[in-house]
Amino acid sequence: MNIFFSFLDANYSAITAVLCILVILLLAGFIFLVLQAARNNKRLKIFFNGRNAKDLEDVLAQQIKRQMKSEADIKELFKSSRDLWKMALKSVQKVGVVRFNPFKSTGGDQSFAIALLDSSDSGVVISSLFTREGTRVYSKPVDKNKSKYPLSEEEKMAIERAKARK
Repeated sequence: MNIFFSFLDANYSAITAVLCILVILLLAGFIFLVLQAARNNKRLKIFFNGRNAKDLEDVLAQQIKRQMKSEADIKELFKSSRDLWKMALKSVQKVGVVRFNPFKSTGGDQSFAIALLDSSDSGVVISSLFTREGTRVYSKPVDKNKSKYPLSEEEKMAIERAKARK
């Protein structure tokens, strides 16, 4: 026993230094663990998000329900988007207007031809012929740049102008 105390007396400062280093290392480890626990508590708070779930199984069941509803909503949005896209393809996207004078000797450019076309260059051409006696309006269906009715040069020009607008 005397040998032990004599060893302590001889190496007192070295033993004290080693113990101080151990205390500092233990303190650093404790601080690290406290920070990890705080970070985990923050993650759990986000995960539970204010719910009164009794256990992890309840939380997972709630999350699965929310995910299934989100997936159903996304499918509905995709369907709506496809329907809107189909509708947009059939709507008027291209317009061409030509004003002209059908009578070269009198009047001005008060007559017109207007082409209203969709994405596949189908739609209608509307012509208005202005005369002193009155105005006449004609419409002709257009299917892929062609009509089963004869088209005037102005109507053809209105279709070409509409096709040029993309």
